[in-house]
Amino acid sequence: MNRSSFIGTGVAMVTPFNQDGSIDFSSIQPLVDFVISGGVDYLVVLGTTAETATLSVAEKRAVMDAFIQANNERVPLVLGMGGNNTQALVNEFKETDFSGFSAVLSVSPYYNRPSQEGIYRHFCELSKASTLPIILYNVPQRTASNMEVETVLRIANDCSNVIGIKEAKGDIHQAKELIAKRPSGFLVISGDDTLALSMVLEGGDGVISVIGGGFPNEFSEIISLGLSHNADLATQKQAKLSKAIQLIYEEGNPVGIKSVLSHRGLCTDKVRLPLVSASKSLSDRIKDCCLKFHDFVGI
Repeated sequence: MNRSSFIGTGVAMVTPFNQDGSIDFSSIQPLVDFVISGGVDYLVVLGTTAETATLSVAEKRAVMDAFIQANNERVPLVLGMGGNNTQALVNEFKETDFSGFSAVLSVSPYYNRPSQEGIYRHFCELSKASTLPIILYNVPQRTASNMEVETVLRIANDCSNVIGIKEAKGDIHQAKELIAKRPSGFLVISGDDTLALSMVLEGGDGVISVIGGGFPNEFSEIISLGLSHNADLATQKQAKLSKAIQLIYEEGNPVGIKSVLSHRGLCTDKVRLPLVSASKSLSDRIKDCCLKFHDFVGI
């Protein structure tokens, strides 16, 4: 898969649930059709937004297969696969059938709080085990440790199949340093909807987005304008979406985006414990915000 396939807007897909908490497989097809018709460039399956931590092994495989079928080779699929037990994750890489997927998104080890050397060695082991390109994922607010720029550069230079990073520290200065120092062809992708346009205008390669799951037309256009260096128009359009971006994270992810999707009639707002669905107050404010967009009229 060409690295350019991951320039633009990727969407972190939710796992839809029925009200009893079981997976709502019937909603996967319309969700996939909706975001692809909205102009997004690729989909991420079984990431954080998918509540992967609450899925069984069998459920993960069933979700993978459902998204492969629903996508029908229209856009690249990226599979989330991370963990904090390096050897167990290496074994999982070796045992997984990656057919239908074009890359793996792998989060920096969480909870253990490894040193930078430990993070480096972890990804070196994954690189050796993987038959697919790997995109690193740095999200310190979830992992409790930051992947420093020099660590990312070591991995990028030493592991040829590590092709980029989803950078979600929320620090534009770190992002700018990564963009400036990265080796040729190494992708720097925003993992933060709020900073995505800023990163693109600094030379980044796009976003793996949550808000893009609910507003694919609007957000993919913003990123496309940014990549085309049309900063003024992109900024104007970003401002119109800024309230929605703020609201979907107010009670955690994917609580907010599932509320948006529920108001769109695409799936329920059901999440699995320890998450709980959006409060009535938040749901009502999300609905009011959504009604300001023409394609939400009548929800």
